[in-house]
Amino acid sequence: MINLHLIINELMPLNQFIINDLSPSSPSTLVAEVQTIFKQLTYSHVPILKDQVYLGCLSETDAYCFEPDQPLSEVFYAVEGFYVRDSSLWLDVLEAFAQNNCNIMPVLDADNNYIGYYQLIDIISLFNKTPFFSEHGGFIVVEKGNTDFSFSEISQIVESNDATILGAFISKKENDLTQITLKIGNIGLSAILQDFRRYGYTIISGHEDDTFLKTLKERSAYLDNYLNI
Repeated sequence: MINLHLIINELMPLNQFIINDLSPSSPSTLVAEVQTIFKQLTYSHVPILKDQVYLGCLSETDAYCFEPDQPLSEVFYAVEGFYVRDSSLWLDVLEAFAQNNCNIMPVLDADNNYIGYYQLIDIISLFNKTPFFSEHGGFIVVEKGNTDFSFSEISQIVESNDATILGAFISKKENDLTQITLKIGNIGLSAILQDFRRYGYTIISGHEDDTFLKTLKERSAYLDNYLNI
């Protein structure tokens, strides 16, 4: 049986991270008011509502392109309509942040009611609580052609050596090659690395100690500190 944990979403209810301390703007809000919000806060965007209906977000960059005395109703062409549902999984929320290059994510319920927003720093912090970081193990980065690898084959290679995959994700795609980063439990990576080579994988990196994990945690902590600036 494959024991593959792909950055689990069941760590804790995501809804507890919904924030409501920023009052959304409205079409009648002046650009100057939005600019003031950006000066006071570190958000990349502000949400806009009309009669409790979510219209989208205006970015800080765009806000400074308009005249301060313009109402937002005159600049709707610059509004971005991204959001997530209150039922969205953690990885889907993280993906939405990445796709929209933002640090604030509006949250809508099933009836399209605006109920608040997520901050990127809170969603990033969940990563440290996954087995990928919290469980003891070793790391492997392997590479193979885009159409030549499969996660079922990768699982078979690892588990045939009496080891367990604690986490796996595609960490790089370039030209015709894909790199896959794995965290392996019950470590003893030498035999696993040999089997990956036998199946035609290139070994980019293999770590049987906690050095790689420590480095990842340090980078994650640095990102948290950066987002708090």
